Amino acid sequence: MSRSRRIFFQVLILVFAGFACVSMPALSTPDTRAISTAAAQTVFADLTRNAPPPVFSATLTLISEEPTLTSTETPTETLTPTLTFTVTPFFTPTPLITLITVSTPTNCRNGPGKVYVMEGALLVGEVAEVVGREPTGNYWYIRNPDSKTGFCWVWGKYATLTGPALTLPILTPPPTPTPTFTPLPTLTFTPSPAFKADYAGIDTCSGSWWVEVKLKNKGSVVFKSVNISIRDKVTDVVAVNLADGFTNMDGCLSKTTKDTLGLGDTYLLSAPALNYDPTGHEIMSVVTLCSDTGQKGTCATVKFNFTP
Repeated sequence: MSRSRRIFFQVLILVFAGFACVSMPALSTPDTRAISTAAAQTVFADLTRNAPPPVFSATLTLISEEPTLTSTETPTETLTPTLTFTVTPFFTPTPLITLITVSTPTNCRNGPGKVYVMEGALLVGEVAEVVGREPTGNYWYIRNPDSKTGFCWVWGKYATLTGPALTLPILTPPPTPTPTFTPLPTLTFTPSPAFKADYAGIDTCSGSWWVEVKLKNKGSVVFKSVNISIRDKVTDVVAVNLADGFTNMDGCLSKTTKDTLGLGDTYLLSAPALNYDPTGHEIMSVVTLCSDTGQKGTCATVKFNFTP
């Protein structure tokens, strides 16, 4: 039996003996706790003296910041949370633009002035964007309302602007166009013959009767010849007289002639004579005046009816 086991049984016997002493009331019992403590100390001292010296071992584990992984290991990524702030504005700012309207239709030209070519018009009710102004502030450079890509200048007298007008860029107007001289067309004067003819009365001499016709030159042609005819609608008698110049018979007393009927002139012309008195008959008269003798040149004709 080994020494350790022998000591163990000795201690066990002492423990039973202690219990036996406690159960005997007539005997004076020693302090069992002191005996047990002394026995335990003795046993522990023997165990300590006879126990082999303890062997201490320590394993040093090095922990590096980046562990080395074998081929069979799967790295585990450590995610570092990132705090992200999202700022939502209360409103989205809208860039302001300048708009223009007019109270009267206004021409839109390729320059600020009437000397420039018109390229469109801004009408009442239309709205256009203003992109610039000229130095004097009298004209505005706008998007041409009649073109999808073009621009033009509009007069500001009848204009109303909405938006920041003073911040618009000041633009340099294009050069003033050189006026082109267009010669006036040569007017070709076309004579306009015109006259007025009216019944002026009836005259007679030695069994002949004729009517008097009052002529007035109202055109731009001087007349030199005449063709006058009368027709009695009652008797169907026709009388004709062609002559260069103009003649007036004053009954049986006198005869006067006139070579031309000038501009604005008035003259009393005697019609061809009839051999009966046409008083009360309806007469149709046709008078033609020409600018040259022999019924040539520029002519004009007047027809009229009358009853002497």
